[in-house]
Amino acid sequence: MSERAPLPLPRGIQHLGITVPDLDAATRFLQDGLGARIAYDGLTAADEPRQGAEVERQLGLPPGARIVRQRMFAVGDGPGLEVFQIEGDQRAASGLADLGLNHMSLYCDDIDGCLQRLRAAGGEPLSEVHGNSRHEDTPGNGSVYVRAPWGMLIELQTIPGGHYYPPDSEAEVWMPSPRDASDAPARAADSDAAGKPR
Repeated sequence: MSERAPLPLPRGIQHLGITVPDLDAATRFLQDGLGARIAYDGLTAADEPRQGAEVERQLGLPPGARIVRQRMFAVGDGPGLEVFQIEGDQRAASGLADLGLNHMSLYCDDIDGCLQRLRAAGGEPLSEVHGNSRHEDTPGNGSVYVRAPWGMLIELQTIPGGHYYPPDSEAEVWMPSPRDASDAPARAADSDAAGKPR
């Protein structure tokens, strides 16, 4: 009996998807609060909505749901963020105790400044900045959950001392590349006074 070749593995997380009630309002929040940049619109208000039995089957939508707008964002140098505006039967946003995707975490060099910016954009912090969990609780660490205007949980996190791993760890978690000091003026030039990318 011949051995089978191993099946291929994914390269990594390419994007996360979220649904919002109003794409324009969500765009303002994501740009003002997180510095998100629009990569492209996969579906605009001028396009025919994505709907029907085949779309429902392909995407797991409930009967009668219609995707009316779809936009891809880049946030820092992590995975993309695909944002949908969908009409039809919807449930409230998931909380941490609910099954499935329950929050999105963003790494911050200055967590207090990032929290101030996200709050000014309309986010609602659930608490003050607090310590991280085991393996993330190195000196200078911090975490805070913020509720977006549409109810989704966004975590801001900082781990300047890095992670530590148990002896049986199989991998290290992905972290964004450190910002080069020479990169700061270029990023500032690309943003207006409110921090929104131009």
